[in-house]
Amino acid sequence: MSATTPSNANATPQIAKTLCPYCGVGCGLEVVETGKEPTLKFPDRFKVRGDRSHPSSQGMVCVKGATIAESIQKDRLLHPMMRDRLDQEFRQVSWDEALEAITNQIQQVLATKGADALCMYGSGQFQTEDYYIAQKLFKGCLGTNNFDANSRLCMSSAVSGYVKSFGSDGPPCCYEDLDLTDCLFAIGTNTAECHPIIFNRFRRHHKKNPHVKLIVVDPRRTQTAEVADLHLAIQPGTDIDLLNGIAHLLLLWDKCDRQFIENHTTGFAEFAEITQLYTPEFVSRRCGISIEDLELAAKYWAESQRVLSIWSMGVNQSTQGTAKVQCIINLHLLTAQIGKEGAGPFSLTGQPNAMGGREAGGLAHLLPGYRSVVNPDHRAELESFWNLPSGHISPQVGRTAWDMIRGLEANEVDFLWIAATNPAVSFPDLVRTKAALRRSPFTVYQDAYYPTETSAFAHILLPATQWSEKTGTMTNSERCITLCQAFQPPLGESRADWEIFAEVGRRLGFADKFPFQNSAEVYAEFTQITRDRPCDITGLSHAKLSELGVIQWPNPDHATELDRKHNKRLYTDHQFHTSDRRARFGSYHSQGVFEVPDEQYPFILTTGRLYGHWHTQTRTGRIDKIRQMYPNPFIEIHPKDAAKFGINNGDLVEVKSRRGSSKFPALVTEAIARGVLFVPMHWGTLWADNAEANALTHPEACPDSKQPELKACAVAIALASVD
Repeated sequence: MSATTPSNANATPQIAKTLCPYCGVGCGLEVVETGKEPTLKFPDRFKVRGDRSHPSSQGMVCVKGATIAESIQKDRLLHPMMRDRLDQEFRQVSWDEALEAITNQIQQVLATKGADALCMYGSGQFQTEDYYIAQKLFKGCLGTNNFDANSRLCMSSAVSGYVKSFGSDGPPCCYEDLDLTDCLFAIGTNTAECHPIIFNRFRRHHKKNPHVKLIVVDPRRTQTAEVADLHLAIQPGTDIDLLNGIAHLLLLWDKCDRQFIENHTTGFAEFAEITQLYTPEFVSRRCGISIEDLELAAKYWAESQRVLSIWSMGVNQSTQGTAKVQCIINLHLLTAQIGKEGAGPFSLTGQPNAMGGREAGGLAHLLPGYRSVVNPDHRAELESFWNLPSGHISPQVGRTAWDMIRGLEANEVDFLWIAATNPAVSFPDLVRTKAALRRSPFTVYQDAYYPTETSAFAHILLPATQWSEKTGTMTNSERCITLCQAFQPPLGESRADWEIFAEVGRRLGFADKFPFQNSAEVYAEFTQITRDRPCDITGLSHAKLSELGVIQWPNPDHATELDRKHNKRLYTDHQFHTSDRRARFGSYHSQGVFEVPDEQYPFILTTGRLYGHWHTQTRTGRIDKIRQMYPNPFIEIHPKDAAKFGINNGDLVEVKSRRGSSKFPALVTEAIARGVLFVPMHWGTLWADNAEANALTHPEACPDSKQPELKACAVAIALASVD
């Protein structure tokens, strides 16, 4: 089945293998032709089901993957559109007119302000081929590292933590570890709702083996916490207190692996000294948990032969995100719980191809192949490979997502290209974000859907193909690469993201750098740039992935059949990617949340996802079944807090922070800790009135990862007046 071959009602139904385009679990899907007329709309022409041969998901699929077909033809952006000012209506234009306007603006900015005034903000919805061509265009040809992606809001703390502890990015575990672990330590992740397929996999193992323990660390009693053997409802911002407190007990009880520490790590002495301060009494008081529960968590860790830790946004989205990741890793180094079956520190990626984006260099401090822009050898390798003059790639870290907002405010950014993401909902401090977006002299917005909240701030709209219409690769949380096949033609005049980037590159005079005829050729070039890197995939191609199915990296071109097996783990030899091949202990004191509650703003607000919706509802908001499951936003509040303010279940509550305000119906529940409030982050202005979670959040970020603390801000509440 191809994107250019129409279905035939009399032909034998064919199957296209692809990947669910939602979260980082990376569930394999099969799309089967129903045999009905090709003129029918997508949901009637094709049936979507789980791919039982896909090793990551084993045929399982959640409601989002099961209903994906319903959104494909709804509210699609079908043609390029332009306008001169944001107060004008869009007019339909040709691709040639739109691309010419983009090219002219880039050339004008280069001539007047230089490359640092050019920015692109991309997405883990990209396929790896899209990411790679964007890096070649911006970081290579244009000489600016001002490419960032929504991984900055999602996974950059995990990237930074892995690099600091192990010398390189890359989750060292695989999903099979969920079937083998003795103890799953889930911190800052509501896995049951956000990554349901892998949580269901663990739950089968958990139910069958009474000795297997589940520890959940979360201020909320989530669906994940409901089935935990131990739920630690810590106060927001006290993760490091807890982790150091567990380390304190493991050291006190002499439950650490001294031989591993001596032979394979550095920094232990400083780490051990810091943890001595985190006594059970101190940690109990800081975290708001009992000493008995703290000791039980440490006991579960100490007595388990195989400990697997998982985390996501609740850890990463913090002003101490990198430190928290390293503190999780510290516990694994302390007990040699790494490089073996059922054990290790495992970040759960948010976006479907955030991992592929990291491989391709899709953040402002990265270059393709797990390289760094500040490393002169790495820059030289890329300049040689791309046939660029020496010194052409900038040595400066590019503008991160929030730096782009500050650049717009300071009139330093004159060209902003946003693709496959919706920052007018997902960015922190939306009042400030939107004001900055309105200041942009020239914004290109490239997406499959229209309208979105961000399209209101664009001067040019470019229609992009999406799932079902483009062929390319994606890498999931366990480093598995799947070839996602196109199986229907592009709708309207939509084009693949990489094709749009490449055409702009050609029009800018770099035709020799973008000779690609299809995404397979793009991937063939990209794989060569990973040679001898931690993420080496020189042994892969579209043809090989089509023939052999899902393959996990590393997979160099000299790999044997044994090397191509699934369920590979990193660091099985305890040799890390640091200069001395040793892992690093990170030593940190807890600093708490950036905004501490006070008399004026007495609550901590935290945000998160729901099972059915995905990020800003650009796709799921257009699916009837999911909208019926979650028709409205809400705010969770503890009964005692609600009673103090005269709030009853269902009452409209006004929430104010130092930056903005929103209104949500109250959900009074004991599932939330006292003093803490929760709202889902999915609702933008298209889907509800005045219910934006990020109108409240602040942009303060981790100094290492530059990831904003979207998980905690100080707020006040009151019963809202009814208009």
